[in-house]
Amino acid sequence: MAALLSRTHTALKMHHAAAKWYDRRDSVFVEFCVEDSKDVQVKFDKTKFDFSCVSGTDNIKHQNTVELFGVIIPEDSKHRRTDRSVLCCLRKEEVGKSWPRLTKDKAKCNWLSVDFINWKDWEDDSEEDLSSFDKFSDMMNSMGGDDLPDLDGAEEEHDSADSDDEKMPDLE
Repeated sequence: MAALLSRTHTALKMHHAAAKWYDRRDSVFVEFCVEDSKDVQVKFDKTKFDFSCVSGTDNIKHQNTVELFGVIIPEDSKHRRTDRSVLCCLRKEEVGKSWPRLTKDKAKCNWLSVDFINWKDWEDDSEEDLSSFDKFSDMMNSMGGDDLPDLDGAEEEHDSADSDDEKMPDLE
């Protein structure tokens, strides 16, 4: 009986879902890390959004209300559920303005962290800037090539048999 009451109490208790966020020029992304989520509900308002779901085999109820740093366009904001998380894309009303934090308040939320894997400092980027690959190519071209060793005949040397190039025995 005590185990049943404990499970019932756990099912009714609300938890904040752990989340990661990152900023882009026209959107802010928030990923709620909830596995096997059911009954996912996301409600977008101009200055806040509400997230709730039930997750896991223990049917843990998660609920997060986020008062946002900036203003979003609710009609253009979306969410997508996967087996491991729920990703929310919040469309910024003021495109090009960076958000130094997700929340209106500066207080740290213990359930929220920055997604450094997806974070990008885009503020200094301009539309005229070259792509990273073009910058790398230009740098390599500007370094010159006078100091490179002579590679003539390298292909002939590579084609010759080498003592450690014996045929490997077949796997059993």
